[in-house]
Amino acid sequence: MPQTLVEKIAQRFAVGLPDGHTVHAGDFLTVRPAHVMTHDNTAAVIPKFVSMGATRVADPGQPVYALDHDIQNKSEGNLAKYAEIEAFAREQGVAFYPAGRGISHQVMVEEGYVIPGTFVVGSDSHSNLYGALGALGTPVVRTDAAAIWAIGKTWWQVPDVVRVNLTGHRQPGVSGKDVIIALVGVFNKDEVLNCCLEFTGPGVACLSIEERMTISNMTTEWGALAGLFPYDDATRDFLLARADVFRARGDTDPRLTPERIAQIELDLPAADPDAVYAKKLDFDLSAVTPFVAGPNEVKTITSLPDIEEKGVRINKAFLMSCVNARLEDFEAAAFVIKGQKVHDGVKFYIAAASSEIEEQAKKRGYWESLTDAGAIALPSGCGACSGLGVGPLDDGEVGISATNRNFKGRMGSRESFVYLASPAVVAASAVAGKIAGPQRSSSSGALLREAMEKASATRVTERSAASVSELSILDGFPTSIEGDLLFAPKDNLNTDGIYGKEFTYREDLTPQEMGDAAMLNYDPNFQTIAKDGDILVGGYNFGSGSSREQAATALKYRGLKMVIAGSYSQTYKRNAFNNGYIVIECPGLVDELKAAHADDPAPTIRTSRRARVDFTQARIESDGKTYPFAPLGEVAQELIVGGGFESVIKKQLAINP
Repeated sequence: MPQTLVEKIAQRFAVGLPDGHTVHAGDFLTVRPAHVMTHDNTAAVIPKFVSMGATRVADPGQPVYALDHDIQNKSEGNLAKYAEIEAFAREQGVAFYPAGRGISHQVMVEEGYVIPGTFVVGSDSHSNLYGALGALGTPVVRTDAAAIWAIGKTWWQVPDVVRVNLTGHRQPGVSGKDVIIALVGVFNKDEVLNCCLEFTGPGVACLSIEERMTISNMTTEWGALAGLFPYDDATRDFLLARADVFRARGDTDPRLTPERIAQIELDLPAADPDAVYAKKLDFDLSAVTPFVAGPNEVKTITSLPDIEEKGVRINKAFLMSCVNARLEDFEAAAFVIKGQKVHDGVKFYIAAASSEIEEQAKKRGYWESLTDAGAIALPSGCGACSGLGVGPLDDGEVGISATNRNFKGRMGSRESFVYLASPAVVAASAVAGKIAGPQRSSSSGALLREAMEKASATRVTERSAASVSELSILDGFPTSIEGDLLFAPKDNLNTDGIYGKEFTYREDLTPQEMGDAAMLNYDPNFQTIAKDGDILVGGYNFGSGSSREQAATALKYRGLKMVIAGSYSQTYKRNAFNNGYIVIECPGLVDELKAAHADDPAPTIRTSRRARVDFTQARIESDGKTYPFAPLGEVAQELIVGGGFESVIKKQLAINP
């Protein structure tokens, strides 16, 4: 049977498949990824690995550790944590990259761990970036990372695959960041939620590898689990350039050589011409003009001319992160800002995606142009993008950023306002003191509207969702759960809102303390409204954003029996079930609660309704009505009964040490 590129790569890295089985969307697989990346969260994975009963990493060549998030934190506790990670890497023989080498995803690419046609995962939501080189890059969660260390494998359900056909050619001054902001803003009705994307079409050729990294990276904010580009001449040239770097620095066993690249090309997987996709989206790149997303919402976009007319004053500007801190980005910003000065009322922060990029930017004069203009240079790492280190926004401040997320509270105060834009727009805004572009476009959003009209007309669904048969209930799994309904109506409620940045990289919190921190960034009054035993009902795309597993465990520790939502980020669902926490999708109940409380502005609502979730009948009974939901499959039930994936692996290791 024909397969998509995603299905073919998944087939290659699946283990234990029945003879003759052809992998397709919906299949539950055991997979052995080529590599698994962890960063600062390595410190949280280590105790999971130990608690599973493991003592040695199964394949030391599989994991990669790269410190990047809280690298400006020089406290005794953080330095001790970093030292622990380095010592563990040395003891286990695992590749380790210290603070300052670069953002983990960039390091993975630069150091040759990302190879076209391979399955590469990371315990970070922006592992999608690896798709820029034709790899199936997707996020896993901390428990998965520990399992891969222990036995080399984890579980994965192949998502629906969407083909994104890019046509036309970008206009001058339009960047890859503008393209992905446009895609996120145009297809903003969950068209690609929890899907894998394959970018195809003649428009791909006009995108550099760095721009493809930007687009693949932000498929996360679009709601997708992966975003793959095809292998072409640009990919080959990039890999050959990396091979030259390894040769020049004298690597004794380089991961890339011209000979290996030639070998890779002999056996590259590609989608079959008659492969079946869940959807096909057509998008004309020539209709894209510079856009700005926000404030505090990635999917709300405005054309640059339209937002310039509003005169939005800014306090801070940011050029950093795994989405836009590469050489082309600094070149664009330096071109805009050279010979000018950052506005007196603005602080402009820059940080390269890697130490190698910073060195190149300095050699080419880009760094000097920016710092001479008044930009504040920070070490290579995540920093203010995740609300850490120097630069986070204070109450009431407005920021323009070339990062990938502008969720409320992520880059500082939840009372601040963040817009996303390309590096050129960020640099121009830093000089102007307000959101502005290098030069004014006369389109006034007309091309954006044209792109939306064209895109809407070309969406087609080729395959409907598979019907779900009734499933039996495993011994030990609850037949029903009852509780009062607590409603958080916001759609796209992200993990930053559920579990804030100030707690994410603290490994010393007890379960009680984690529960006490739940939802505070979303609603400071949540803890006083919620009661033990409640069932939390959310909106659509619940748990979007980062892969932090505490966003699931904190709700569990708070005493909330389960979560019901219209839909979820697949990574959030994975975190929940991996930690033995039940989450289900029930759009009917969510829609009814939204209608009933449409006039209530409160972010958290006690509904005065009680519900009984019947797993034997796959329905929710509440207020005299019933609402069906998709039955939980055997894999999900096994994880709940087993106490989570960690406990399942522990039992497996005890049987087969």
